[in-house]
Amino acid sequence: MKQNDDACDVLIVDDEHAVCWSLSRALASEGRKTETAASAEQAIERCRQTPPRAILLDVRLPGMDGLTAMDSFRELAPRVPIIVMTAYGQLSTAVSAIEKGAFDYLTKPFDLDDALKSVKLALDTAEHGNLSSPTSSQGFESLLGQSAPMQEVFKRIALAAQSDATVLITGESGVGKDLVAQAIHRHGRRGNKPFVPVHVGALSPSLVESELFGHVKGAFTGASDHREGLISLADGGTLFLDEVAEIPPLVQVKLLRLLEQREVMPVGSGRVTHPDVRILAATHQDLARLVEEGTFRRDLYYRLRVFDIEIPPLRDRREDIPLLADHFLSQITPRVSHVSEEVYAHLLKGPWIGNVRELRNALESAALVARGGPLLPDHFSEHSRPTSRGSVDSLPHAVRAWLRELLAQEELPPRDLYDRLLAQVEPALLEETLRRVDGSRQEAANWLGLNRTTVRKKLNRYGVE
Repeated sequence: MKQNDDACDVLIVDDEHAVCWSLSRALASEGRKTETAASAEQAIERCRQTPPRAILLDVRLPGMDGLTAMDSFRELAPRVPIIVMTAYGQLSTAVSAIEKGAFDYLTKPFDLDDALKSVKLALDTAEHGNLSSPTSSQGFESLLGQSAPMQEVFKRIALAAQSDATVLITGESGVGKDLVAQAIHRHGRRGNKPFVPVHVGALSPSLVESELFGHVKGAFTGASDHREGLISLADGGTLFLDEVAEIPPLVQVKLLRLLEQREVMPVGSGRVTHPDVRILAATHQDLARLVEEGTFRRDLYYRLRVFDIEIPPLRDRREDIPLLADHFLSQITPRVSHVSEEVYAHLLKGPWIGNVRELRNALESAALVARGGPLLPDHFSEHSRPTSRGSVDSLPHAVRAWLRELLAQEELPPRDLYDRLLAQVEPALLEETLRRVDGSRQEAANWLGLNRTTVRKKLNRYGVE
């Protein structure tokens, strides 16, 4: 439908007068002409008469909800960008909005500057005819969270699912990077094709290349026959490289070739294949730092980071803990008859260094102890009990006291203070981390944010077993 001079720049659809007023005023300050509607039905009628250039649409409305109204807006004005607003952010809402064709997704309360930027981008994009069309919608069941940080994750998952772009997923160990990768795959166009996860850190460095790219008979000692690589097994679907920072340098070159030229050459073969595969990668490490240290290729880093999703640690979204606890307990056992407020309070204070994974494990252990009765704080092991704030805050004081005592004994300024402090702290850090992960060096490396080689060297240096 052709626009005319009577069309407003932005139609704001929200039953909250304060929201309409603040958005109208902010947009007017940038020279945007706005109109408002308090219901979907009113907005549809306005759009039928004269379509706006963009729509800001609330989800919760009296009568028809915003997501349902999007179908009518799409019929009346298919090229008009719609920015969805909601105070009830769930992953399924974000996905439904994006897959119905929403240009953007804002979770209330949002910053007005963010809304203005989104509107400007929507208008500019529509003017150049680059709006994408919606795809079929499915629901997300694996990820939970109502906090603002998780709403941003949901939004980026929904956006990533609409393309074949390479995605780099970052976050601490235990935050759910694998779940994010599965969600992106399941809700993209490759959702009914193979999803092949590869935990690179669990593979021997000498076998990473043949596992990923395959090998021919006689390629190396023990290669008794031809073997197809995991990349080829993912043909048509998605390859998920978990702990991508662990990929050896020589294999990084071949992975870069796959990303740039879509070419794969099995070990020992001169034949090139061209698999149709999407790459999702994840790491708990700081890849940018590894690039600067020279252990990870800069060009590969940028190829992997076409689109990125950072998952927040559980301590940065504590308001999600009760929701997660209820969800996990319903999966673990239906026999727990009651979760008290004391348990919720206990969980909210926990350190959760291992994030969502540790929370689930703690709940599973506590449920076993409860034996079908009410869950109580005493049912949780000491590992999941709240860390004393005083003990954490006292660490800097302890370092200062140690330093003052050391310097008082020195006749000349020391030249190795840093190394001497590390020698005091690192062994305890390594020992405690290993104890928490039952001696798993790979898991300890994940917790520490280091690679396995670095952890092994430190353990050998200090004689830590």
